[in-house]
Amino acid sequence: MKTYLDCIPCFFKQALEAARIAGAGKKTQKRILNELAGALPKFPLSSSPPEMGKVIYGLAKRITKKDDPYLRIKEKSNKLALNIYDKLKKKVSHSRDRLLMAVELAIAGNIIDYGVKNSLNVDAELARILNEENKAIKKESKAIFDYESFKHVLNNTETILYLADNAGETVFDRILIEEIRRIDRNKKIIYAVKEKPVINDALIKDALDCSIDKIAQVISSGSDAPGTVLSLCSKEFLRVYKRVDMVISKGQGNFEALSGTKRPVFFLFMAKCPVIAQDVGCEVGEVILLYRSLEELEKLK
Repeated sequence: MKTYLDCIPCFFKQALEAARIAGAGKKTQKRILNELAGALPKFPLSSSPPEMGKVIYGLAKRITKKDDPYLRIKEKSNKLALNIYDKLKKKVSHSRDRLLMAVELAIAGNIIDYGVKNSLNVDAELARILNEENKAIKKESKAIFDYESFKHVLNNTETILYLADNAGETVFDRILIEEIRRIDRNKKIIYAVKEKPVINDALIKDALDCSIDKIAQVISSGSDAPGTVLSLCSKEFLRVYKRVDMVISKGQGNFEALSGTKRPVFFLFMAKCPVIAQDVGCEVGEVILLYRSLEELEKLK
């Protein structure tokens, strides 16, 4: 996805939030904003927002000298999610369509984004999201929630690359991966996280803390951009990306980075801003399970 002009005010908001979470004083916050303002004229709108995200959080880390300002937030996220793991498993086991419930939970982890919220009632939030009468997850629209294609491709695939998003959300990913492996234990699943700290995105340590390594091979994308920007990823990761049968991409940042990719990808996320909603063709707050087949991608060229 390209960068829109409406993204630019958001870049400054992100930079300010990162500076404050890092504990920077007002002068340092202003310095970060000034440097971002200097970098923006050189940033082409044809680039994706996560590419600027790498610049933003690189500035914040360099100037504040805090390599991982979101560390405590990530640790809290993992702990909160692990505390409700058993409850999530019960939701899946008691569901008529276990895979669908696991998919919904994986997306629910992206909806909650509880790592940044200091006082979130996780149980109440899950109940709100998963209530059958609630319209947070709109499964009737194939255009934005293509579960049938997801099932079809999953049934005919042997290797899966699962692109992680936030820490804590990794537990919700674990639920979906476990369900996929319950259906077919022979599937090889590779779980990719970020190489270095960026916002509250999951790292290898977060995946290990949430026991992802027990059900999937954990690798790094080789990048510290807040989205899987292929030009910034390692050669090792790109080999995996090109060779696997199926790619499952979690989170809005990964959608921004990969929506123009030449290979089919299943995007699982919530549209959290008007720019994304317009790009997808949905409303803000809608939940997305988006897929374009190889044939559809060929038509878009």
